[in-house]
Amino acid sequence: MSALGVPGPDRAAAQTLPRRGEPHAVLQLREAVAIIVGIVIGAGIFKAPAMVAQMTGSAPWMFAAWALGAAVSLIGALCYAELASAYPHAGGDYHFLLRAYGRRLAFLFGWARFAVITTGSIALLAFVFGDYMTQLLPLGRHSAELYAAASVVVLSWVNLRGLRSGVATQSWLTLLEVGGLLLVVVAGLVALFGVGAPAAPAPAAGAPSAGAFGLAMVFVLLSYGGWNEAAYLSAEIQDRRRNIVRALMLSIGIIAALYLLVNWAYWQGLGIAGMAASQALAADLMRVAFGRTGGALISIMVALATLTSINATMIVGARTNFALGRDWPVLGRLGRWDEARGTPTAAMACQCAMALLLVGVGAVAGGGFKSMVEFTAPVFWVFFLLAGVSLFVLRRREPQVPRPFNVPLYPLTPAIFCAVCAYMLWSSLSYVHSQELGGFNAAWIGVAVLASGLVLLALMPRSRPAAEAA
Repeated sequence: MSALGVPGPDRAAAQTLPRRGEPHAVLQLREAVAIIVGIVIGAGIFKAPAMVAQMTGSAPWMFAAWALGAAVSLIGALCYAELASAYPHAGGDYHFLLRAYGRRLAFLFGWARFAVITTGSIALLAFVFGDYMTQLLPLGRHSAELYAAASVVVLSWVNLRGLRSGVATQSWLTLLEVGGLLLVVVAGLVALFGVGAPAAPAPAAGAPSAGAFGLAMVFVLLSYGGWNEAAYLSAEIQDRRRNIVRALMLSIGIIAALYLLVNWAYWQGLGIAGMAASQALAADLMRVAFGRTGGALISIMVALATLTSINATMIVGARTNFALGRDWPVLGRLGRWDEARGTPTAAMACQCAMALLLVGVGAVAGGGFKSMVEFTAPVFWVFFLLAGVSLFVLRRREPQVPRPFNVPLYPLTPAIFCAVCAYMLWSSLSYVHSQELGGFNAAWIGVAVLASGLVLLALMPRSRPAAEAA
C-alpha cells in the first residue's frame, strides 16, 4: 500500500483524479486546437513579415526563416508534449519550473507572466483592436483607448461566465480569423493572375549575415509564439495522454501552413522590396487586389485576429495566477477554482484589472509592436530556455514518473531546442542593443519588473506552499 492508502500501481491514476476546487478534463481536442491557434495567430502575422523581409533581403531566405520557425516550434512542441503529459497542471510552465528549480524561480516566472508577458500582450492586442476599429467606426478623440478597454472588459466577462462560454467564443473567433487569413491568400492569387499592379522585381540579394538572420528569427518565432500555452490546458484536455500531443502537432501544422501561404501572398502581391518597405502589409496587398474595399476588409480581419488572441490569452493566462495562488498562501484567493463555471474566477478578474491598468498606462505613454518585442522577448526566452532545460532535470531527478509520451531522439531533440532558445535570447538582446536610443530601451522596464518580483519575493511570508500544506 502507498502512503495515500492506494495500491502502488494505482497511485498515479489516483493522483490524476481531480479534487474539488481543481480543473476537470472537459476540453475536446478541437477546442484545445482552437485555443492554441487563436493564441498564436494574432497581430504579428500582419506586421512581422515586413521586418523579416527587410532583414533577410530575398524570397528564398525569407521563406527559409518561416519554415525554420515551424521546425523549431515542432521540436519545442515535442519537448512540451513530454512535460505536459507527465506533469499535467493548470500552471503549465510554472509547474515545470517549480518542480525543476524550486518555488522562488517559479514565482518570478509567474510574476513575469502576470505583470508583463500575459497582461502586456492582452493590453497591446487591445490597442491594435482599438486602432483598427477606429478606422471602421471612430468614437472620438479617445476612440482607440475606449475600444481597447471595452475589449478587455467584454472578453473578461465572457470568460468569467465560465470555461464553456470562453471556449465557444474562441472556436467561432478562430474560424473567422482563419477565414480572414485565407482571404489574404486569395488576394495573393488575384495578384498572381494579373489583377492590380504587378509587384516590382527585387534586385538580386546575397545571403543575410548571421546577425540579420538571427534578428529575423526573433520576429518569426515571436509570430509562432504561444503554442507552448497548451501546457496550461493539460489538466483540462480529455484523454490527455494522446490529445496533448495531437493538439500541439495539429496546431503547429495549421499555423505553419497558414503562415507560409500568407507570406507567399504578400510576396506575390508586393514583392520582397515592397514587403520590406510596407508599414501595413495586409492593407497594401488588399488594396492591390481589391481597391478601396480592401481597406475595410483588412480592418475587420485584424480586429478579429486580435480579439481571438486576447480571448485565448485570457483563458490560459489566468491559469498561471491560479497556480500561484495554490502554491503561495498569501495569494490564496487566486487559487480558488469555481466548480460551477469551470474557471479560476478570482485569477481571471485580477488579470482583467491588471490588463486594464496597462491599457491606461499605454494610453498615457504610447507603445507599439517594436516596444512589445523589446519589452517581452528577452524575459520570454530566458524562461523558455529554463523550461527546455527542465526536461533534462526532471528526467534525471524523477525517473519514476510515468511519461505517456517520450520526446523522440532524446537527448538530441531537447538539446537542439535549448540551443535555439539560447540563440534567440542572444538575438533578442542584440536587437534590444541595436535599437537603444539615449541609453534607454523598453527592455529595461521588463528587467525592472523582474526586479520588483525579487522584492515581492523577499517580502513574502516564509510559509510552506499551499500545495505542500495540503
